[in-house]
Amino acid sequence: MEYVNPEGLRLDGRRPMEMRQLRAEIGVVSKADGSAVFEMGNTKVIAAVYGPREVQNRSQQSNDQALVRCEYSMANFSTGDRMRKPKGDRRSTEISLVIRQTMEACILTHLMPRSQIDIFVQVLQADGGTRSACINAATLALADAGIPMCDLVTSCSAGYLNGTPLLDLNYVEDSAGGPDVTVGILPKLDKVTLLQMDSKLQVDTFENVMQLAIEGCKAVASYIREILLENTKQLESRRGVK
Repeated sequence: MEYVNPEGLRLDGRRPMEMRQLRAEIGVVSKADGSAVFEMGNTKVIAAVYGPREVQNRSQQSNDQALVRCEYSMANFSTGDRMRKPKGDRRSTEISLVIRQTMEACILTHLMPRSQIDIFVQVLQADGGTRSACINAATLALADAGIPMCDLVTSCSAGYLNGTPLLDLNYVEDSAGGPDVTVGILPKLDKVTLLQMDSKLQVDTFENVMQLAIEGCKAVASYIREILLENTKQLESRRGVK
């Protein structure tokens, strides 16, 4: 199958280095301390953050840092596939762990000892790049909750199909079986916090694909900052601050 036509366009009409449209909204779950919806094209994710609050299981309490917990799930209607796996399946457990470890890299847990922060992420609509969308939604929800962070964590994927590096894969491209690199970065600190790769790549090709994913992460970071700034302006206007 041809994933990039002779005119240099992908199946959905994008250029190889073009991202899908980003959309985000903050404060979508009223009972949560922080929440957000994040969309990358047709992939739509909701995240809710509760905490910092008292540790429920005292045996897990730490005297020098906060306990971060994460639960990832996919809504049964999120894909066209009716045979959804049950909650707590291996993939969900693995992605929950990935999101938790990625978020722990930015949360200043030492400022909130003897407390816990719960992050809930659910995929409402899946069309490739769900892992990245979950991390981006969680970042926005943490910021909305006022959780202290050293930097924003943003994530994006890139792949390699028909000899062409492609940014921000959709489901059809993701399912093609080609190499797929998911990257998470702290953009201001210029650090990589997540790197996952399916399949193998030659070193020089891998560097190109990874750099493309990092550029995607930076574009997401720029968009998230805009959303947070706009949200701050709205809050100030409601309070009558000029």
